[in-house]
Amino acid sequence: MKKILFDNWHFMRYFRIAVSSFCFYSAYEQQQWVFVAFGIFFLFQAIFNLGCGPRGCNLPTKNRKDE
Repeated sequence: MKKILFDNWHFMRYFRIAVSSFCFYSAYEQQQWVFVAFGIFFLFQAIFNLGCGPRGCNLPTKNRKDE
């Protein structure tokens, strides 16, 4: 768990932190509390490094030769 939280910080993790902070700020300033849910979502993704990778959200496909 410690490795997941502290290793492999890259641009997308920092970007998700920034989006999360913006959502929390917008929720507070505009009193639109639905933005808190989006902020929590992006914060969760940033902390635990979840989400789509650099190749997108596709699952690897098997070829007939692989079987």
